[in-house]
Amino acid sequence: MPSPLRTRRRRLTWIAASGGVAAVVAAVVALGGGGGGGDSASPDRPAATASAPAAETTPDEQQKSLLALARRKDGDPLALGRADAPVVLIAYEDFQCPFCGKFARETKPELVRKYVDKGVLRIEWRNFPVFGAESEQAARAAWAAGRQGRFWQFHDVAYAKERARNQGEFSSSRLRDMARKAGVADLGRFEADRKSKAADTAVRKDQEEGYALGVSSTPAFLVNATPVLGAQPLGTFGAAIEKAAKEARR
Repeated sequence: MPSPLRTRRRRLTWIAASGGVAAVVAAVVALGGGGGGGDSASPDRPAATASAPAAETTPDEQQKSLLALARRKDGDPLALGRADAPVVLIAYEDFQCPFCGKFARETKPELVRKYVDKGVLRIEWRNFPVFGAESEQAARAAWAAGRQGRFWQFHDVAYAKERARNQGEFSSSRLRDMARKAGVADLGRFEADRKSKAADTAVRKDQEEGYALGVSSTPAFLVNATPVLGAQPLGTFGAAIEKAAKEARR
């Protein structure tokens, strides 16, 4: 649960893609109502409540806070693309979310081809499991696969098809099979890693970051400081990326 961070968090706001600085809105408002498909968090998860931006926080400061969320760590196994790319897309996703799967199968490969491979974009994954025990298990397994440099291969196997939620698709034995298909070499280490305290800490860190922003559904994305909500068409992501790249060059 994100209580430690929620008790001290700053309510960050998101800058709407269509309105620039004038369209600063509370994070929960932006994240709660986006179109294009978004899977709401399970009812036992904490729901953020709308709040006005703090009077002392300027839009400029809000934007800097959002840009600072990009980790840009060389060798990060949960990231694709150059650490110094001008645009970072942060993705808050759940392996049991069908809209996340749609993004993974239909949109991400095109973003990689058009922007990541050209050095314009970096994609940083955040585990944001919200649909119960199997989501939690899958998040830890993905992190463990990343410890052996196979996170994105595991990601692609897990999202290869739509799976029934909390019906055993992400049981321990199936997660092990996914790891094998993803090319994880040491399955004993994989099992130890996914059950470790380090896995729990890493997943909780990602979750707390999302909850601090007011994320309440998946998938949710930040393109530098601009939100893109749900499994939007490729053109929506492209427009946001190109706008962010232009702004980064100023």
